Amino acid sequence: MAKKVAEQLVEMLVEAGVKRIYAVTGDSLNEVNDAVRRNDQLQWVHVRHEEAGAFAAGAEAQLNGIACCAGSSGPGHVHLINGLYDAHRSGAPVIAIASTEASFEFGTEHFQETNTIKLFDDCSCYNQVASTPQQFARMFQAGIQHAISRKGVAVVGLPGDVAAADAEESMTAMQVYRTDPIIRPSDLELQSLASLLNEYDKVTLYCGLGAAEAHDELIKLAGLLQSPIGYTFRGKLEIQYANPYEVGMTGLLGMPSGYHSMHESEVLVLLGTDFPYTAFMPVKPKIVQIDIRPERLGRRAKVDLGLCGAIKPTLQALIPLIRQKTDDSFLKEQLDFYKQVQENMRAYVEDTGKTDAIHPEYVSVVIDQLAADDAIFTVDTGMSCVWGARYIKATGKRVMMGSWNHGSMANAMPQAIGAALARPGQQVIAMCGDGGLTMLLGDLSTIVQYKLPIKVIVFNNRALGMVKLEMEVAGLPDWQTDMPNTDFAAIGQAMGIQSFTVHEPGQVQQTLEQAFAHPGPALINILTDPNALAMPPKVEFDQVKGFALSMSKLILGGRMDEVLDTIKTNYKHMREVI
Repeated sequence: MAKKVAEQLVEMLVEAGVKRIYAVTGDSLNEVNDAVRRNDQLQWVHVRHEEAGAFAAGAEAQLNGIACCAGSSGPGHVHLINGLYDAHRSGAPVIAIASTEASFEFGTEHFQETNTIKLFDDCSCYNQVASTPQQFARMFQAGIQHAISRKGVAVVGLPGDVAAADAEESMTAMQVYRTDPIIRPSDLELQSLASLLNEYDKVTLYCGLGAAEAHDELIKLAGLLQSPIGYTFRGKLEIQYANPYEVGMTGLLGMPSGYHSMHESEVLVLLGTDFPYTAFMPVKPKIVQIDIRPERLGRRAKVDLGLCGAIKPTLQALIPLIRQKTDDSFLKEQLDFYKQVQENMRAYVEDTGKTDAIHPEYVSVVIDQLAADDAIFTVDTGMSCVWGARYIKATGKRVMMGSWNHGSMANAMPQAIGAALARPGQQVIAMCGDGGLTMLLGDLSTIVQYKLPIKVIVFNNRALGMVKLEMEVAGLPDWQTDMPNTDFAAIGQAMGIQSFTVHEPGQVQQTLEQAFAHPGPALINILTDPNALAMPPKVEFDQVKGFALSMSKLILGGRMDEVLDTIKTNYKHMREVI
């Protein structure tokens, strides 16, 4: 009996190292579903929403190097888009199968017809539709090759009739080629960089995820330069651990120390980072940027020297050219400032909050203390990101995932699904906002169906907390940001998850201990302070003025109680600002 294209697809995925497909089956995707059923090397993960499947695949791809998701005709593959945007912008090698109506219906405005080329063009590095079996074999190999080599999303449109047709052998290669080139600047470029670094005494290294594999080299270079090391949120857990030179993050979620070090330096070296917030970049120091993708050079700051290279081999070649510096006054100044910032942060933890207004900083510290040394954390975009950024500590084995570049809500829980399936031996903790979790709530059922021991922690502040802050610093009263309280524990319990609700600060540690000890999935609904705010590391006068204006508008609107609650909750933050 002839092999079908759907069976060929499954065999090629297995050969490429894909372990599972995240999808909702139906109509044009049914042949692929059946081919997976008959192959014991590939798992079909039945998510409740295709967006959740795309987020899960993106997480798995970041952890294991490749993953796959699929969506059926029209609405099914349209639902993939948000998760695919996130995966593509995160550099996750994801294969997306967009099944379509029969090829002979193309161009007739048939039921559920979409133009997949137009639809996925902005969130993929490869995007084609196979109209014949011969096309499919070549396209699918090319798609997998693109996803792995260019670290992005490859979309292959697959009409239902092509999936059911007899497969044809490709006239070109069917295998996937995995390459590992050494990429670094030229010797002349490295000599120019070394001369610059040797000339100045105040140098700060600022590192992103691209520097993750160069931890030892970073420490050695910082020791030679007597240089503080700052890092992005995405690079935090890889850069922070065992690092005597670290001064924290900058940016909207960061700390004053990271900001201060970058702005007080004479030379700032950006290593493997595409940090997007230009407002936090200094303009006085000379800036060096090193990135493996040269098209990124200079697009976030006025760069004096831009070099192309992977960070690890670049630093290995650079370090022998660097002279040992003896003046450590700049480094000591930045480390002392960082120490003071950390002491201020502890004040937020010591004040644990009150009934139904538990301080999220305290909750985050307890999570950090109880979590395994190799735990995988996923954080929702918004206030959960703030608490994860500031209070979850690196160990050298932990991983933190979020929607770093796309900034989507609802990412933490589905990313935890992908992480739990990709790394079944590691603890997975999803730090969710109530707004984010609500968006894809149905996929709690996926966690139960596949018996994934994920710990879902809901920072339930009954509001879109980050949006509320954004409005306040813009001088606007928050409007339509409140969310009526939802009993997430009751929902979790109804879905078969052991669930808890925490009303009192004194219940936090005991409840989390109980939930973490439970062998299956657990949901912990923690009622946090809705007025807890996160001040960025550098608060401009306009923001302070805007905040005051917002409070004035609230007072004029008769909401004085809310103003007083905000001031009481954030008196420590106000002290930092003043």
